[in-house]
Amino acid sequence: MAKHAAVLAAALLLMGAAGKPASPPAPLDLSRFELVDLTHAFGADTVYWPTSPIGFEMQPISKGMTEGGWYYSANRFCAAEHGGTHLDAPVHFSESGDTADRVPLERLIAPAIVLDVSAQASGNPDYQATAADVQAFEARHGKIPKGSIVLLRTGWSRRWPDRKAYLGDDKKGDASNLHFPGWGPSAAKILVEERGAAALGLDTASLDPGNSKDFAVHRLAAARNVPGLENLKDLEKLPAKGAWLLALPMKIEGGTGGPLRAVALVPRSSTSSRQPGPP
Repeated sequence: MAKHAAVLAAALLLMGAAGKPASPPAPLDLSRFELVDLTHAFGADTVYWPTSPIGFEMQPISKGMTEGGWYYSANRFCAAEHGGTHLDAPVHFSESGDTADRVPLERLIAPAIVLDVSAQASGNPDYQATAADVQAFEARHGKIPKGSIVLLRTGWSRRWPDRKAYLGDDKKGDASNLHFPGWGPSAAKILVEERGAAALGLDTASLDPGNSKDFAVHRLAAARNVPGLENLKDLEKLPAKGAWLLALPMKIEGGTGGPLRAVALVPRSSTSSRQPGPP
């Protein structure tokens, strides 16, 4: 993957020691990868945090034939920052953290590591990944490299967009009785403080489990300027390691987050190494 890293870093015109442009790298051959869209489409059924005053709203501005004789359509939309597949910018839980438009691209385009706790979560909707889960992963796959985007696969995305099944409760305006799995503080501490993770992500509505009352993982990550990627889908299509993730949010000036398009590049040679577990 080292040569792919060079391509994905977009170092197309690096200067050599003599001051002359180095030869550009070979074009990225996408036929060698399976492209996996990890994004839920935004629409009327998109799941937002229960206390959000709005969901996703779209209204037509124009639709139909023009006086000039051609078809033209355009819409306008309105949405909260935190809903659907989206970015949590560090400023979401840290006054000094990066806003959505200032999150470095190196934290959004990086190798993907996938920890699979779907078996544990299937019997415990309040499951939170632990330091032991990280240690078990590393015992099998090696130490998690610095600068990786570490994703937690819980299997929860199969419940989307059923709000009650996905969140554990569907009362509007009330987030006091939610139940879904997430990262636990002991796992997050290792990943952001010791392993230098570029970002944390998962296939549920929050980095913290639904029953969290103190959002410890959000605060741990934000304190290290580590963004979060929430409400991802299809993580079962990724191998434990070897894929690259491009997680590019709407660039909202001063934003605490925003809608995200997340796409994984999975080398076709690694598709056989995807993790087993519940669908």
